[in-house]
Amino acid sequence: SYFGDRSSCAENTSTVNLTSSSPGQGLSSACAGRTPLSAGRSVCRSCTPLIGYSATSSSAVSAHSVASVIVAVVEGRGLARGEVGMASIDLKNPEVILSQFADNTTYAKVITKLKILTPLEIIMSNTACDAGNTTKLFSLITEHFKNVTFTTVQRKYFNETKGLEYIEQLCASEFSTVFMEVQSKYYCLAAAAALLKYVEFIQNSVYAPKSLKVRFQGSEKTAMIDSSSAQNLELVINNRDSRNGHTLFGVLNYTKTPGGSRKLRSNILEPLVDAETINTRLDCIQELLQDEELFFGLQAVISKFLDTEQLLSVLVQIPKQDTVKTAESKITNLIYLKHTLELVEPLKAALRSCNTPLLKAYYSSLEDTRFGIILEKITTVINDDTRYTKGCLSMRTQKCYAVKPNINEFLDIARRTYTEIVDDIAGMITQLAEKYSLPMKTSFSSARGFFIQMNVDSSALPNGQLPSEFTKITKMKNTYSFTSPDLIKMNERCQESLREIYHMTYLIVCKLLNEIYEHIHCLYKLSDIVSMLDMLLSFAHACTLSDYVRPEFTDTVAIKQGWHPILEKIAMEKPVSNNTYLTEGNNFVIITGPNMSGKSTYLKQIALCQIMAQIGSYVPAEYCSFRIAEQIFTRIGMDDDIETNASTFMKEMKEITYIIQNANDKSLIIIDELGRGTSAEEGIGICYAACEYLLNLKAFTLFATHFLELCHIDALYPNVENYHFEVQHVRSSAGNKEKIAYTYTLSKGYTEEKNYGLKAAEVSSLPSSVILDAKEITNHIAKQILHRQKSTPEMIKQRAVYHLATRLVQTARNSRLDPDSLRIYLKGLKKKYEASCPAPAQNDE
Repeated sequence: SYFGDRSSCAENTSTVNLTSSSPGQGLSSACAGRTPLSAGRSVCRSCTPLIGYSATSSSAVSAHSVASVIVAVVEGRGLARGEVGMASIDLKNPEVILSQFADNTTYAKVITKLKILTPLEIIMSNTACDAGNTTKLFSLITEHFKNVTFTTVQRKYFNETKGLEYIEQLCASEFSTVFMEVQSKYYCLAAAAALLKYVEFIQNSVYAPKSLKVRFQGSEKTAMIDSSSAQNLELVINNRDSRNGHTLFGVLNYTKTPGGSRKLRSNILEPLVDAETINTRLDCIQELLQDEELFFGLQAVISKFLDTEQLLSVLVQIPKQDTVKTAESKITNLIYLKHTLELVEPLKAALRSCNTPLLKAYYSSLEDTRFGIILEKITTVINDDTRYTKGCLSMRTQKCYAVKPNINEFLDIARRTYTEIVDDIAGMITQLAEKYSLPMKTSFSSARGFFIQMNVDSSALPNGQLPSEFTKITKMKNTYSFTSPDLIKMNERCQESLREIYHMTYLIVCKLLNEIYEHIHCLYKLSDIVSMLDMLLSFAHACTLSDYVRPEFTDTVAIKQGWHPILEKIAMEKPVSNNTYLTEGNNFVIITGPNMSGKSTYLKQIALCQIMAQIGSYVPAEYCSFRIAEQIFTRIGMDDDIETNASTFMKEMKEITYIIQNANDKSLIIIDELGRGTSAEEGIGICYAACEYLLNLKAFTLFATHFLELCHIDALYPNVENYHFEVQHVRSSAGNKEKIAYTYTLSKGYTEEKNYGLKAAEVSSLPSSVILDAKEITNHIAKQILHRQKSTPEMIKQRAVYHLATRLVQTARNSRLDPDSLRIYLKGLKKKYEASCPAPAQNDE
């Protein structure tokens, strides 16, 4: 699945062992057999016993290992079929997102939302895949998410009453307004009930009361980009190599924190549709670009933040069992919390002189007294110089000595013992180095504990080998790593001492956490501020590396000298720039030109610029304005596709059907190379019919084609404009061969390069007589078509009137010209109209 950053090839799937005990990968067979919660694991192929799947390719495994979202999905039954409820929680982020919406039979919204979430696991009701009665939603989800673990639970756990109780119990007071939004949304509440019960079961821990951020996310506040379009546009994954950064995400990602990176990714996949919110972001970027001190000051502070969301997730979970690992985790996270809170004042200082409303609001939010209260309570127990550090040994030392002395006498004794053992280890290794006259030094790793390391050539060793008392020897180049029986024993003593320290520290930390739980919800606010500031700084950073401009929002798409942002990154220089103009009166553009002339690149460029504008980024152009798009649809072909067959034709039909079923007046539609998978006559017919259907919408549509017959549709529809990519014919130095030079420049009208196939035939070894016959037949057919499609003077006049009317309406809506400038502009429109009419009558005004 594309959004999951993992392979979707069937050969890269394998059955998950049901005895696996890893959370989120498989229930143990014992648990699966005993608990009434789980009805089993499933991909429900042929309604067989429930089986899970996971990816095994290296890229898939690495991506799967970072996935941490669990999603529950439930659909209404009977008359409510098509009403879908979803609830998701990120195991690294204590936020529950609830959604409920009506979807059509394609379930496009469900699939898109799931692919944006990149789930580790999807939970559905066991009734969705009953033998012989599998629902269409279940089938579609399992088809699109072949590498995601599926779990089915009994339908009774999808209980809306229980879901509301869970939310009332767990939702932090700051987010309690969500009750008003979800009280009557039964399906998302039902999904929440099953999700939270299941997470409690697999995590073996519960969330503390009033600790979670719960929000309702409908589908009306963001633009919808289906997964196929996201893949075509290479929004977050490069189609040729999933590891490189030649994507829109790669172009804009200069974030410093994991939260900022997640925020950017989700915004790219679901751009905003509210112009006011977008402009608020753009105001921030403008101030960051104008005030270097603010930009660099904020960037310096933001880069020091850890993953605040993951920190919160651990802090609000209450483990059912106390283990050494649990203790160590809680101590670590308290240190991370202290580190995070100590950054609040520097962040406030960096924002103190800001002017834009959003940055001012963030500054005000940081004045929340709870940040100071929590930090004060922490510093009464935790040493002032305890902080987050890099390196496992340094961090271990921080955890050991985190609690101040004289708080627990036994803890102080245990720490003295630990210090003596560590000193003894260092002393022993020094003695061994002197004994054997070798440059031994003490090293540490979390896996091995303390061990000996030295850098020496094997020729310097007696007989080329280490003394016999050393064991577990590894060598890399001239670096030896090893240990000894005495050192192993001392490591065991060290670990035993550490366990005592961690246990006693954990008890103190738990008491401290209980005191600060009531104030901890201010960290949700801090997390949002940090991730949003990080994303805005990233946008500003991208602007400093290229000549991007601030977009405006009107009822028109007008891009002056825009270029492709990803292509610029690949080429390391500015690509050829082109203009774009789409308005209500010219909302359908047909683009022609030979293969490789730049059509597909240009189409993708328009969509990428639209998305950049709607997430609040500046755009690669000299000037740009956009109409907010509620959906962005693409059907992108491959210019170098030679082989066409029934399967590619069916893919084309599915994609165009999806667009036609889901597009509305506020869509941006991009179609490239439709109808090439069948005969020319059928292809032209399908393209013509699709164009006529889309022409009835007010959607903005760009339609690239090799069927030049489509260009004449402008004679019937005045809102159609023809554009083409220019090419030049250059003769070789020998003078006997001609080749095409691509300019990548967009010009008005349709291409003069009509016979691409004939030109390819001319440079082949076909007999000249065959080529001459082909040319004659082509010219005869072309003349017949042209004769049937000629525009009459009346049609030309109607087109001119239509264009004048739409320009006048647009001027009335959007003009900010003063009266004199407006008068000049209107006179210009009149001249243009008169020039367009073949023979205006006396009474025309």
